[in-house]
Amino acid sequence: MSTVTPQLDLTPEERAALQARSAAGRAAINAKKKLTSPWASFVAVVLAFLWTVPTFGLLVTSFRPELAIKTSGWWTFFANPETTLDNYKAVLSTEGSSGLGAYFVNSFVIVIPAVIIPICLAILAAYAFAWIDFRGRNALFVAVFALQIVPIQVTLIPLLTLYVDAGLAGTFWTIWLSHSIFALPLAIFILHNFMKEIPKELIEAARMDGAGHVKILFRVLLPLMKPAIAAFGIFQFLWVWNDLLVALTFAGGGTAVAPITVGLANLSGTRDTAWHLLSAGSFVAIIVPVVVFIALQRYFVRGLLAGGLKG
Repeated sequence: MSTVTPQLDLTPEERAALQARSAAGRAAINAKKKLTSPWASFVAVVLAFLWTVPTFGLLVTSFRPELAIKTSGWWTFFANPETTLDNYKAVLSTEGSSGLGAYFVNSFVIVIPAVIIPICLAILAAYAFAWIDFRGRNALFVAVFALQIVPIQVTLIPLLTLYVDAGLAGTFWTIWLSHSIFALPLAIFILHNFMKEIPKELIEAARMDGAGHVKILFRVLLPLMKPAIAAFGIFQFLWVWNDLLVALTFAGGGTAVAPITVGLANLSGTRDTAWHLLSAGSFVAIIVPVVVFIALQRYFVRGLLAGGLKG
């Protein structure tokens, strides 16, 4: 009497999902073994303490009155506790030179397209480099990867000249395009490496079923690439949100299109002397990146681990 093992009738998408989950699980187990040693825990605690103390001091300072901030250190708060919300009211206001409300809104207007545009372009380019055989593919990929070593500073003036000639100066387009240009090499590299680790048999099975490049990309590969896309999306979001150099070059110091980093710089620069509001403004600026990272951290970790897998 013979027994027959039932075969699961899985679609190519389901088989790829199972393989991706098993590979990610193995990577997570290996990473956990390396990161759970006593020395690693001790180093993590020390780094967390060194990072938390100044951040806690900044938080305490943000609730202190202006006179107390300018005359004593934040640690004196415990001997003479005085709190006020005036700093946050001034920072969140859209009126006056110290108000960061308009800058805060501009940061959202800048960061969302600056994350979406390079991801969309990088997905198409990464698929072409990974699964389309064309002449000069390897040389072109190396050239794109090599663009990461070009310093941003040497490109600012030529780009600004092009924007002025095209009549785009002083608009959000200059910042969106600049951040997208600077992010594309890294995005293509990360997504290409992730795509290359997807089993070739899965792509061949989809082709045998009559799927073309578009269907393979959007129906087979894209659902599997969520961790890699999320990992790069977090990197790009943090970079754009915290950027000052690109914003100062293409947006200037006005409130029309400048992000919150420019507003913070103005608080302590020659345009204003409201440096006592920097602590409150800093916490207003970091709350969004912190929320985004906490919400997407599981995808971020999976994306980083998946980038180092093979099979």
